[in-house]
Amino acid sequence: MEPIHILLVEDNAGDVMLIKEAFKEARVMNDINTVQDGEKAIMFLDKKSPYEDVFTPDLILLDVNLPRINGLEVLSHIKESDALKKIPVIMLTTSSDEKDILESYKNYANCYITKPVDADNFMNTISRIDQFWIQIVKLPPNKGEVYG
Repeated sequence: MEPIHILLVEDNAGDVMLIKEAFKEARVMNDINTVQDGEKAIMFLDKKSPYEDVFTPDLILLDVNLPRINGLEVLSHIKESDALKKIPVIMLTTSSDEKDILESYKNYANCYITKPVDADNFMNTISRIDQFWIQIVKLPPNKGEVYG
C-alpha cells in the first residue's frame, strides 16, 4: 500500500504532535506535511517556493482559526481550483461556531470535526478520521502529481 499524503494545516504545536502520534499509532503509512498558517497552506498547494517539490496531498486536515489567512479562505481557494478541488478537506478545529460550520459546508468541506479538549478523546477522534478517511474511503487517484 502506497502512503497517503496528508497536508495538516494547524498552528497549534501540541495539536500537531497529537495528530501525528494518533496516525502513527494507527500504523497506516502516511506522509504528513505540516504548515502553520493559511498563507503557507496556499503556497504549499500551489507549489510556490519553498514547496515546489512536495507531493500534492491526498487529504487535507484544515483548521479554521489560522494566522495570516484563515482556514475558510484556504478552503475556498482549494475548492475554486480545478487542480485542487477533488482533494477531500476535513475541517478540524476548536470552533463550534455555527457560522464557521455553515461556511465550511457552503465552500464544499467534506466534513467538519470539532476537536475534543481532552487528550484521550482527541486521539480517539484522530484515530477515527484515520479509520474512515484512510482505511475505508476510496480517495481520488493521485499519483503524486504535480499540479500548477
